[in-house]
Amino acid sequence: MAESASKVIHIRNVPSEATEVDVQQLAQNFGPVQRVVVMRAKNQALIEMQDIAAAINMIQFYTGVQASIKGRNVYCQFSSHQVLTPNENPARTHQEGAPNRIILVTIHNPLYPINVDVLHQVFSPHGFVEKIVTFQKAAGLQALVQYNNQASSIQAKNNLQGRNIYDGCCTLDIQFSNLSELQVHYNNERTRDYVNQLPDQPGKAPGNIMQQSLFGEGGNVYGGIPGQRPGVFPGQMGQMGQMGQMGQMGQPGMPQPGMGGLNAYGGATMAAAAAAQMFGGNLPPGVTGTNDRCTLLISNINHEVVDADKLFNLVSNYGNVLRIKFLHNKPDHALVQLADGLQGELAVTYLKGATVFGKRLEVNYSKYPSINPSADTKDYSTSNLNRFGRNAPKNYRHCCAPTRMLHCSNLPADATAEMVVEHMAPHGPVLGSKVIDKDGKKQVLVLFESVEAATDALVAKHASAIGGQVIRLAFSKSQNL
Repeated sequence: MAESASKVIHIRNVPSEATEVDVQQLAQNFGPVQRVVVMRAKNQALIEMQDIAAAINMIQFYTGVQASIKGRNVYCQFSSHQVLTPNENPARTHQEGAPNRIILVTIHNPLYPINVDVLHQVFSPHGFVEKIVTFQKAAGLQALVQYNNQASSIQAKNNLQGRNIYDGCCTLDIQFSNLSELQVHYNNERTRDYVNQLPDQPGKAPGNIMQQSLFGEGGNVYGGIPGQRPGVFPGQMGQMGQMGQMGQMGQPGMPQPGMGGLNAYGGATMAAAAAAQMFGGNLPPGVTGTNDRCTLLISNINHEVVDADKLFNLVSNYGNVLRIKFLHNKPDHALVQLADGLQGELAVTYLKGATVFGKRLEVNYSKYPSINPSADTKDYSTSNLNRFGRNAPKNYRHCCAPTRMLHCSNLPADATAEMVVEHMAPHGPVLGSKVIDKDGKKQVLVLFESVEAATDALVAKHASAIGGQVIRLAFSKSQNL
């Protein structure tokens, strides 16, 4: 970026879930904002102020004050652009055509499967949805939603733009489409016509109730039946969820106050069924699948050894960690916020009583629903070390309490079992190891003498480097090499 002043400001490290409104709030106190461009794929944004003086004031202010968006530090500087125009910006500028009854929806950070049923549940409260078509593009998961009139599409865009389907993920980015009519030939998991009776997808028996998600992870994770809308995952609409807070209250399928994130289409039973599908049909012993508390209080931590990153290494085996905060007055206590209640329940179930660096952990639900961003809070919401993304169902099925066996992946091609054992040996005696070649990728199982030694090794060595490659460690259910 050029050093000379410009009325266009370039912002780096922008959260992927940030909307144009979030970015504009950063600048609006310094003068009128002419245009905002968010480049989510690059975690960047551009802001065009009304004049150079306003841009200079903004840059000078954020030179002495740390700018942040959604709790994440961002960095401002003058852009090489002197003005923003749709043709000048190489990325999508979010400039739209005239309002239309068809809207284009991009779902950012889709941690959970999204299919036509989920989208219909989200968009139908704002008008009659005629058709939905979903597809995968470079920009991410996208859908075209056709209403029967333009007023409904405008209402949906105004009410849902920037909202999350589930807490902390599946962010909606909506613009008007320039299409006049959607073409739907079959009713299946990717396309649906709610007006005309169409045949099912070729090769499937009529009325097939197993609707595979867009991620192809073995069927409908919602465990739905014909005519029944899916229940939301427990905790994903925690504290009523963002759409419940800001959308239309009292609409079918939307979270209601005091319902703990469970909607009217199935309640706790449906939530438990949805969670069970993540584990192949049956919940693990002791897991209810109905918990909606996602913030944990972990105490008796050996804080002289275990910092936020090491605690992340442990807890991230059970869900996506959003934030961690150690308490000033109790340095052996930490708050850990996970993405949803199911992940919180897994962590409590499997980690309560685990021994880490000589200390037996106490793991309980916190009275706080979330952790507020602050200087002493570490944010992991955008960390690529979080494990529960597109392969979430597979990772759920691998969840277990700490074991003596560690699974090591993401190894360099020339790595050997001896290299891995040497890397972990400082944490306790190793009884043996085994190399696994899966799909051309080398993995290693390491068997420790004790569960405590394996746990310490995972806490200390997950996300460390072997041969310049950042490795990943997880507890394995395997009993023998």
